[in-house]
Amino acid sequence: MLTNSEPLRQVVMSLYPLKEQEVEEFLAIWKPQEVKRKVLLTAKGDTEKYLYFVLDGLQRVYYADDLDREATLVFNYTHQFGGVIDSFLFQQPSRYYYETLTPSLLLKASFQDLDRLMLQYPSIERMIRIGVSGALSGVLERLVELQSFSSEERFKTLLKRSPHILQLVPHKYLASYLSVDPTNFSKLLNKVRI
Repeated sequence: MLTNSEPLRQVVMSLYPLKEQEVEEFLAIWKPQEVKRKVLLTAKGDTEKYLYFVLDGLQRVYYADDLDREATLVFNYTHQFGGVIDSFLFQQPSRYYYETLTPSLLLKASFQDLDRLMLQYPSIERMIRIGVSGALSGVLERLVELQSFSSEERFKTLLKRSPHILQLVPHKYLASYLSVDPTNFSKLLNKVRI
């Protein structure tokens, strides 16, 4: 069994309680990977091969258009799952990029291993479905924020959800995540009480 797998065990059991044999087999498919900062784990056009679990570090999923304009979609923190989920689950080319923003210690499980366990154990498939449903719920909340909130409201909501984010994420990525011009982001920083 892996060292450092206890955080993964805790997250899994909080999603859906598995039997001991199921959780042991689930933990056994995860392999550790140390990654430096600014490493592209998945590029647009690649098929996501792994589901990641973050033991330490910070990553982001982003979109880049034909003019190389970037939009940060998601930040992944310690003790969260990461990767380009739609590419992973459908095993189709990614439309997004997944990169480390800081040195990161990750656990990764291959699609083949996870798919095999989901076919073998309905409870593991259920746990994955619950996790994906939670992620979808978060995406829907984020859409509401982007379409209905002012830039100041989006910033305050982000700070409430992740108060530590200003110390972790370069401001240009926060501006992109909030859909704010970088020059306006510095004005937001001065305007909003932290």
